[in-house]
Amino acid sequence: MRERFWESIPLAEMSAQEWESLCDGCGRCCVIKLEDEETGELHYTDVACRYLDCDRCRCTDYENRSVKVPDCLRVTPAFLAERSRWLPETCAYRQLYEGRPLEPWHPLISGDRDTVVALGISMRGELISEVLVDPDDYENHLINWVR
Repeated sequence: MRERFWESIPLAEMSAQEWESLCDGCGRCCVIKLEDEETGELHYTDVACRYLDCDRCRCTDYENRSVKVPDCLRVTPAFLAERSRWLPETCAYRQLYEGRPLEPWHPLISGDRDTVVALGISMRGELISEVLVDPDDYENHLINWVR
């Protein structure tokens, strides 16, 4: 992988390995989101996709996620152009798409995958699997992120 590739290579031209390395593993993209039908405003919950290992913030079936969960946020350059707002502001894909630099805590900058956990960006251990929550109760699980 090229050093600091994200500063010189457009998202659409990154290799698969470079693209995947942008994910900091926070798990925020895997939470259930509610969209206000009138305003379009997004509200995040602490309810995670059934395939997210909430203790590790990793998908348990990453390769098949789009088949098992058709509305899974499969992040691509096209997705970013259409719906980047569905990703948290801390997301590296969104930051780079919007012309912002990666945060100092991002593993590609810090060199440590646990920095995202230590600084409270990761949702590790803070989420509930959707299999444990009735969809009618999602509104009772709204959260606000500090970052």
